[in-house]
Amino acid sequence: MPTSYRIAEAAALLGVSDDTVRRWIDGERLAATRDGGPAQVDGADLARLAGELHAAPQPGATRSSSARNRLTGIVTRVVRDTVMAQVEIQAGPFRVVSLMSREAADELGLEPGVRAVATVKATQVSVDVP
Repeated sequence: MPTSYRIAEAAALLGVSDDTVRRWIDGERLAATRDGGPAQVDGADLARLAGELHAAPQPGATRSSSARNRLTGIVTRVVRDTVMAQVEIQAGPFRVVSLMSREAADELGLEPGVRAVATVKATQVSVDVP
């Protein structure tokens, strides 16, 4: 089933303002449909743009902030084999990669464009300041 997002939802998932998303739509960087209601952005197109906007940082590059444990974002890529799945989520400026069973990915319906929340639990978290 195709997933679509309203402008405010798309902006929140990308970590930008509603006006920025509207400018991207007007500039044809992001497609939107209007079927008699508010504009809707296709989830797969949003996932593509999220991947372009927030490419992985260069090794050793850090930011001056630390992420919280729950990161809401959009699935940008899912690679499945017979047993496992690798799921990539773009949560604002943060790229999160999760390895899980294929069964879990299938049950959750994880595909590019689907909204997801990455929950991080670790015994050690490194925090860097450039």
